[in-house]
Amino acid sequence: MLLRGYGTAGPWVWLTLLLVACVAWASEITFELPDNAKQCFYEEIVQGTKCTLEFQVITGGHYDVDCQLEGPDGSVLYKEMKKQYDSFTFTASRNGTYKFCFSNEFSTFTHKTVYFDFQVGEDPPLFPSENRATALTQMESACVSIHEALKSVIDYQTHFRLREAQGRSRAEDLNTRVAYWSIGEAIILLVVSIGQIFLLKSFFSDKRTTTTRVAS
Repeated sequence: MLLRGYGTAGPWVWLTLLLVACVAWASEITFELPDNAKQCFYEEIVQGTKCTLEFQVITGGHYDVDCQLEGPDGSVLYKEMKKQYDSFTFTASRNGTYKFCFSNEFSTFTHKTVYFDFQVGEDPPLFPSENRATALTQMESACVSIHEALKSVIDYQTHFRLREAQGRSRAEDLNTRVAYWSIGEAIILLVVSIGQIFLLKSFFSDKRTTTTRVAS
């Protein structure tokens, strides 16, 4: 699958897209989406092909993003606002270029890291003769079962990595907030301590002045 992306998500995204173009089987991309930015990807799809778009926001803000999928004629096939993650499956109704975009234009200062997996068509059979009329041999059946199990393992690993990255981002954000809160408490405690010292000094200064006046 060859994806083409256009937007304002930073120069390193183009390197990622170049790597995807060089490795045709790659269909998963993780990219950074700056604030007030929109990133679009384009894919040539043949009519009747089954496709699945799955995305998830890994880091940034409330972990939400706008997503929209358009057909070759500009019709909107899928549109969701401020979604953290979602999956959409469709069958191409005509030949042409399909466009799907991720938007962070509603955010004024928060960057997002977005992961998406766009699958076009079904995987080719493991054996060229897998669709033959006769049954598979025991060795071929075992290979197909192992292949399917490994695909499931890869999917589980991907989702667990995304959850781990999201959890780490939340933990780092919480740690940063706790650190700032601790610094703020320390500053407030220091200011209150200094204020108490000056307040006590003012009490003793007033008493000493009153005693001097009475003696005179």
